[in-house]
Amino acid sequence: MSPYKINRLYQALSASITAPVTELIYDSPFELLIAVILSAQATDTSVNQATRGLFAKANTPEAMLALGLVAVRVHIKRIGLFNTKAKNIMKTCRQLVEEHGSQVPSTRTALESLPGVGRKTANVILNTAFGQPTIAVDTHVFRVSNRTGLAPGKTVEAVEAGLMKVTPKRYLVNAHHLLILHGRYTCTARRPNCPACSVKRYCQFADKTDG
Repeated sequence: MSPYKINRLYQALSASITAPVTELIYDSPFELLIAVILSAQATDTSVNQATRGLFAKANTPEAMLALGLVAVRVHIKRIGLFNTKAKNIMKTCRQLVEEHGSQVPSTRTALESLPGVGRKTANVILNTAFGQPTIAVDTHVFRVSNRTGLAPGKTVEAVEAGLMKVTPKRYLVNAHHLLILHGRYTCTARRPNCPACSVKRYCQFADKTDG
């Protein structure tokens, strides 16, 4: 895709998605970190349902540790892989207290050292909590990038590198959420809503739907 079309694509996305923000509910970088850890293989809706009660009881690393593994597990039991996620949350809270003064670190290296935090999660935290120009590639971003021709790639790493290379600087901070929300509500996996798509004139997807 040419730089001109890429710029116009992002212009169109920005015009159609006026609030490019996460749909996870949080009030602090710590709450966001826990929510993103829980969001792996789970919907934002299910995570928000779980964290509503969890954060009411514990919204700091110390409070989460005091709440205990069993209680955390009960709060998140409707989320996939809840046993593993509960253990990772407790380990992460311990590490935040002991190594980071109970604060969520703002560097990739420190974030990725936390249990349950990989590159995608770190990108979300760096972007959403700290406003850094990172792009987390989930299934929605991967699909949109390949379908449109914006940043085609066979792996998550290739798509991320492609997006970071071609995305105009003024859109880098919002690109992550623009692409996720477009993939979640318009460029859906089974049947994309091409007639209502704001970027269809720039999209290279060969099998566009007609209604």
